[in-house]
Amino acid sequence: MNALPSRAAIALALGTIYLVWGSTYLAIRVAVETMPPFLMASARFLVAGGLLLAFLKLRGAPTPTAHQWRANTVIGGFLLLGGNGCVVWAEQFVPSGLTALLIGVGPLFIVLTEWAWPGGLRPTVRTAAALILGFAGVVWLAAPWQNLDQGGLHLGSVLAILGGCVCWSLGSITSRHSKHGASPAMAAALQMLGGGALLMLAAALHGDFIRVDLTTISAQAWGAFAYLVVIGSLVGFSTFVWLMKHCPPAQVSTYAYVNPIVAVILGWLILDEPITARTLVASAVIVTAVVLITLEKHKVPPAR
Repeated sequence: MNALPSRAAIALALGTIYLVWGSTYLAIRVAVETMPPFLMASARFLVAGGLLLAFLKLRGAPTPTAHQWRANTVIGGFLLLGGNGCVVWAEQFVPSGLTALLIGVGPLFIVLTEWAWPGGLRPTVRTAAALILGFAGVVWLAAPWQNLDQGGLHLGSVLAILGGCVCWSLGSITSRHSKHGASPAMAAALQMLGGGALLMLAAALHGDFIRVDLTTISAQAWGAFAYLVVIGSLVGFSTFVWLMKHCPPAQVSTYAYVNPIVAVILGWLILDEPITARTLVASAVIVTAVVLITLEKHKVPPAR
């Protein structure tokens, strides 16, 4: 029987995805300035997944079964094609900090996904109120009543980011309940390879292979890509998969209200992305909603 992870190990893992995933929004924004979005994302996960699988095989890990490949490709499709793919496309038009703030509503979608799951629990009145509050924050941040020149966000990108949140929630809950039998590290490798392959198909359909020109890709984009492969995927994604196997989803989802803070600060410091009063108010509303959701899900029901 595998020993339960220590509190220190869980704290270190949570701290890792707090900081690492908060910084990946900036790296994605830099990469997609000169790299086609889906092709960049596909290459990122195929390289990272291939390196992790090779490492595990050298350590004597058993060859994945066909069932493990299928199950983790489905999960990788939700997480990486749907979740990450929508984000990398949207970051062509939306600043990295605001993207992270919009993705901060992810735990709200997780609540709805768990409710829809067979045997799931119906949200409480407090949870429903937090859901409404979170979506109000998103609407205020996106400002669909304003055009881009007036400070509104690219509506298609906002919808893509929210769609990505739905896909990420489906992948997270599916990963939690999947009985494929692979270790967390092997599951991470298979999900990155399966999801990366699906992203490659999306790149072909999107025309990324036609538009790519290696001579126009900046040195900053290559550096951001290398960071996404090593830190964002090998470290960050593998840590997330490990946490989803050892911790309650509500505890893992706390990254959603730390990542935006890291992303907004980095975007402001490095890319001079503006921080407006509306950004601050909307972010406070979104973070409050996510905190309410998380606290509600941590409550233990009374004994019967």
